[in-house]
Amino acid sequence: MKRVVVTGLGAITPIGNGMEEFWNGIRQGKTGFGPITRFDTTDYKVKLAAEVKHFEPERYMDPKSARRMEQFCQFAVAAADEAIRDAGLDLEKEDPYRVGCSVGSGVGSLQAIEREYGKLLQKGPSRVGPLFVPLMISNMAAGNVSIRFGLKGKSLNVVTACATGTNSIGEAFRTIQYGDADVMAAGGTESAVTPVSIAGFTSLTALSESQDPAKCSLPFDSRRSGFVMGEGAGIVILEELEHARKRGARIYAEVLGYGCSSDAYHITSPAEDGAGAAMAMQCALRDGGVAPQELTYLNAHGTGTHHNDLFETRAVKLLFGEHAYRLRINSTKSMIGHLLGAAGAVEFITCVKEIQEGFIHQTVGYQESEEEMDLDYCRESRTEEVPYALSNSLGFGGHNASILIGKYREQP
Repeated sequence: MKRVVVTGLGAITPIGNGMEEFWNGIRQGKTGFGPITRFDTTDYKVKLAAEVKHFEPERYMDPKSARRMEQFCQFAVAAADEAIRDAGLDLEKEDPYRVGCSVGSGVGSLQAIEREYGKLLQKGPSRVGPLFVPLMISNMAAGNVSIRFGLKGKSLNVVTACATGTNSIGEAFRTIQYGDADVMAAGGTESAVTPVSIAGFTSLTALSESQDPAKCSLPFDSRRSGFVMGEGAGIVILEELEHARKRGARIYAEVLGYGCSSDAYHITSPAEDGAGAAMAMQCALRDGGVAPQELTYLNAHGTGTHHNDLFETRAVKLLFGEHAYRLRINSTKSMIGHLLGAAGAVEFITCVKEIQEGFIHQTVGYQESEEEMDLDYCRESRTEEVPYALSNSLGFGGHNASILIGKYREQP
């Protein structure tokens, strides 16, 4: 098995476009919530979202290319551009067939579906655009990243709902471990603040109907009322250790383990006993050779819905037992909302930075939880060493994914 390290980071998020702005926002406890601007919400119960602000695709690609991409692809290309530059990768010196791409999106472009279906109803089938299908399908994030940067190795599009970003990075990790690539651009992207998306998740009673940006996304808090839709992208550069060493790359952290399971229980609710999520975490720790008692920090899926936060807490207690009370547990969604297919990727990036800087961010807005939810959910930020970080993602359909990251050490 080859060792896999993180050498580049790129992010487009509701609290900042680019790693510097995003990470400064995380450290400051900044939130990205506000009134939805993408459409008129007069007839909607849900009024708030975590939108990406001031995004200019022409900063990352030429205008013609931008017009041939929906926003979820633009976000992915922008984040990949930053990650590749951050890694110092000179792609002209790489074998393009040894550099791959694993970028997922949970839903692709709902904007394209809404727009072209409107044309179909109003003007007939002949007016549906010829690029509708390649603009809409979710694999085009990976496709556009590989085209933009000439990545000719393995190209994957994992779709596991809200676990997409974590699975995408995990599958890239496996690809390098088994020698199928030297470098992988990996992560997730999403842009789903659209009328049908907000209406659908509202009907599902999954979204918070709060109209107070300071009290809308409250993971693990007794006042939690649902998640807030976010958008954006997170892309990382994963690299085989010797390849990174040979070119003198800066190494942020090491990917140590990856675990998955299925609840096989319900299309939207996690298993009530948390057994599936516990198994994914256990598999990731075992894969990385880390005992549960060695872990001190967990970046939770933590959506702010009643079922998710309670059942994820049960999963943590099931796996860790009494050690669960010694874990620092936080939710990045308290600041950026739920980025669906991009959530796990941006949270992975957060874990990498926390390991690098010895900093654990607060769960913003968290004040007091319920009886059964009595773990340390990080009411305040902490400055302390983070030797390992475990990041959880749970997706509709019962998809559970966990990924273990650790400080890079010369010897395993």
